[in-house]
Amino acid sequence: MQNIVLLINPLGTSIILLSLGLYFNRPKIAYLVMTLFYLIDSVFLYSNILYYREFTNFISLNTILSSAKAIKSLGPSIMNSIKYYDFIYLIDILFVFVVMFIMISRENLKVWSKLNSVAWTIFGVMIFSFNLALAEMNRPQLLTRLFDQTYIVKYLGLNTFFVYDSIKTVSSDRVRKNAENTSIDEPLKYQQENYAKPNSKYFGVARKKNLIVIHLESFQQFLINFKVNGREVTPFLDSLYGDNNTLSYSNFFHQVGQGKTSDAETMLETGLFGLPEGSFLPQLGPSNTFQAAPAILNQKEGYTSAVFHGNVASFYSRDKVYPNFGYNYFLDQKSFHNSNDSSVGFGLKDKLMFAESTKYLEQLQQPFYVKYITLTNHYPFDLPAEDNDDFVTSQTKNNVVNNYFLTAHYLDSALEEFFNYLKKSGLYDKSMIVLYGDHYGISNDKNPDLAPLLGYSEDQWTDFNNAQLQRVPFMIHMKGLKGGVKNTYGGEIDVLPTILHLVGINSKSYLQLGEDLLSKDHSQIVPFRNGSFVTPEYTALKKGKESYDVYLNSSGEKIDLSENVILSKKIKKLGKQVDRRLKISDKINNQNLLRFYTPEGFMPIDPTDDKYNYLNQTDRLLKIRDEKGTGSTSMYSKSDNDSTTNFYDSDAPEFNQELLQQLK
Repeated sequence: MQNIVLLINPLGTSIILLSLGLYFNRPKIAYLVMTLFYLIDSVFLYSNILYYREFTNFISLNTILSSAKAIKSLGPSIMNSIKYYDFIYLIDILFVFVVMFIMISRENLKVWSKLNSVAWTIFGVMIFSFNLALAEMNRPQLLTRLFDQTYIVKYLGLNTFFVYDSIKTVSSDRVRKNAENTSIDEPLKYQQENYAKPNSKYFGVARKKNLIVIHLESFQQFLINFKVNGREVTPFLDSLYGDNNTLSYSNFFHQVGQGKTSDAETMLETGLFGLPEGSFLPQLGPSNTFQAAPAILNQKEGYTSAVFHGNVASFYSRDKVYPNFGYNYFLDQKSFHNSNDSSVGFGLKDKLMFAESTKYLEQLQQPFYVKYITLTNHYPFDLPAEDNDDFVTSQTKNNVVNNYFLTAHYLDSALEEFFNYLKKSGLYDKSMIVLYGDHYGISNDKNPDLAPLLGYSEDQWTDFNNAQLQRVPFMIHMKGLKGGVKNTYGGEIDVLPTILHLVGINSKSYLQLGEDLLSKDHSQIVPFRNGSFVTPEYTALKKGKESYDVYLNSSGEKIDLSENVILSKKIKKLGKQVDRRLKISDKINNQNLLRFYTPEGFMPIDPTDDKYNYLNQTDRLLKIRDEKGTGSTSMYSKSDNDSTTNFYDSDAPEFNQELLQQLK
């Protein structure tokens, strides 16, 4: 289906574009205009080829508007991007020019009727509509829930992508132009009124420690201490969850909307919610101003920052957003060895990503803030048989549910291998490790098939049960940390202030909408992106503007609010607080309000700075190490220039120790 759509998608827009020339009454002018359109579009297409070879992305309106910067970035390597076989892309232009010359040389050229011209335009629109329908069938919510610009190009073509991107850009710019300096006042007032001061017992306990954040893809809390066929699904995470050196949260919820992983990252890095529709990172991330975790940690405590991810850099526009966050390095799929059997689903298998990342990790100057985004435990949870050990999964009637336990088990094994490396290399003693689930793995429509494994019948399953399954793990692990399982209610919006306070940075001056989970001032009201919310006593699922279905958490019993006026007023009051919090976040994001507020001592990020350039990252890593000489704080330098990657071991069939030695 995708191959068929790929063949169709240039036709509609090309016919519409060329048909415009037919509206000119003079035939020679019509042929010249059509040829000009054809030439311009061909130049645009070939420019995208060159741009993609260099940046693994497509030319957008912002790229053109900032053409001077784009040319500066692209210029030095433009000649190297041109391939000897590129003449193939120009053959059709030569053919069109020959045809045009022959046609305009004729004396009695046919004059196109307006009806004929309109008919061609309508025909182009029909083909485009058919193309769009096929795209929506194969990739629902393609234009509303944007994952990756590549998807729009693949399904609808480069011309459509450019128009779509331009409309989104103009629309966003219009909203932002309406914002004024005073628009930031209400969000600042809200933040100060709801600031949760640090817990003195924990504030600064991880100062100058390396901070390793592990993003557990589609990992739900119910997997912790869960057994299938009498065997733990995630034995390593189970042991970590109950470790005395781990702060674990049993009532921690994801708070994502349509953006899912994108929303989770947005909350982690910025302390703001995702959008009510679509994905924040690709929609607004490339152009917004941020006070993000990498920048704060670097400016306050000298942290170097990096992201490791087995997918392509353009997914969720991360290659454009991460520089705005202040990430120094982004090691994506092209930074790792890739073969036919090394990837599954959305990218590189987790065991291989963790293993090969160590050759970069040991070169980072300490302290560092790194984020690992795992992939293998992603829908549809496909995993080759050779990657499964003797773990036997469930036998429900839903293969998605059954496969979920297999990929979760694989992720757990990958984490254990990584932790073993951290301990052997010495990084474990110098680091605080944060693990969190980004969103649900089993969707609500499949939960009834999961129900019997959780002790329910399908008939007993309710919306309340769906809401309770939105819990995801949140663990903070560090040697010597006074841990334990906490029953505090919280969510992903609370992660950033929590970890900032642990490393000794007060979040008070930054505009964040979360609250330190360890603070005595922490409010245990957990908003969901759709306006529903959870408290320690109640689960309130929004049904209308001020209408909620309310359940008692202790029993799952649905409460009739018409018979409990006091509780009804309380729920409505809490609902207004939740709505206000979400609206303030949307206002900050949509209007880019952080450009109007710079905390004292904070420098806004200039994403064009070379230290946020993700080209030639390996060379930059080694150059910094060598320039610092004996002052280098990288693990490699601290080990007397001896690689620590030899400490890594994996049972992955594709594991190759030699790949880990490449930066020695």
